[in-house]
Amino acid sequence: MNALQPETGEIRDDSGRNDRDRDVVLSARGVTVSFGPKVVLDKLDLDIYRGEILGFVGASGAGKSVLMRTVLRLLPRQGGMIKILGEDYDSLAEPERNKLDMRLGVLFQQGALFSSLTVKENIQVPMREYLDLPVPLMDELAHLKIRMVGLAADAADKYPSELSGGMIKRAALARALALDPDLVFLDEPTSGLDPIGAAEFDELIAKLRDTLGLTVYMVTHDLDSLFSVCDRIAVLGKKRVLVEGTIDDMLACDEPWVKSYFRGKRARSIVPTDRVGHKTGNGGIAAPSRGK
Repeated sequence: MNALQPETGEIRDDSGRNDRDRDVVLSARGVTVSFGPKVVLDKLDLDIYRGEILGFVGASGAGKSVLMRTVLRLLPRQGGMIKILGEDYDSLAEPERNKLDMRLGVLFQQGALFSSLTVKENIQVPMREYLDLPVPLMDELAHLKIRMVGLAADAADKYPSELSGGMIKRAALARALALDPDLVFLDEPTSGLDPIGAAEFDELIAKLRDTLGLTVYMVTHDLDSLFSVCDRIAVLGKKRVLVEGTIDDMLACDEPWVKSYFRGKRARSIVPTDRVGHKTGNGGIAAPSRGK
């Protein structure tokens, strides 16, 4: 079990380790992003640790996807530093940048599959971009990824227009896993899925994390995902990370937006009332950790 130490703000587990003892996979310091005069992120700090599933939440328009796209260098930042897997991308030469890119996987909102390519061909896009592999080997790897995400073998030759919403998400996840990444970014992965499909997708993410040793950065607004699969949560608000910690930390937080989100009417149907504000005996906040 983990506990938040009120005196230091550190999270310690039963062995006494705190966040500073853990392997930081992604570190953002002082990140500022603006569009013209509008500042979206202002001196934001965030750490993601190896092997965890981090849920990143915030109000609509707060900048959740903006931060993810900034980390992936799809949007420019006006200030701050971002390190991924211990590397400052801006300081790397082109060959090292390519190597770092290969260690990242991305599932965009709505899947973002290429409509003119089959599922197999979509999965092979990163392989063609970064590797020089014979076609039979790429076909074999694509079929492996298709099985890995729970799609039927005949999905390989289907086009996105022939897939259901859940199948599109799984195909996009297979593409994100094409190069066996260390860090995977998921942007609203369960958006548009029915409750059963969303729950199955959450279970798939947790299983892949455990079997492949992934670290997962998940932008989401899905309360079920936050309660069931995320090891830790970071809340974006006021252009920065307002609070971060476990579900129990969120339930004990008195920040108005966090309180409304995690202890509002919708949340009450998910979380037992006796967990709200539950304290540990030593004054910390109880925070159950998931097995790695």
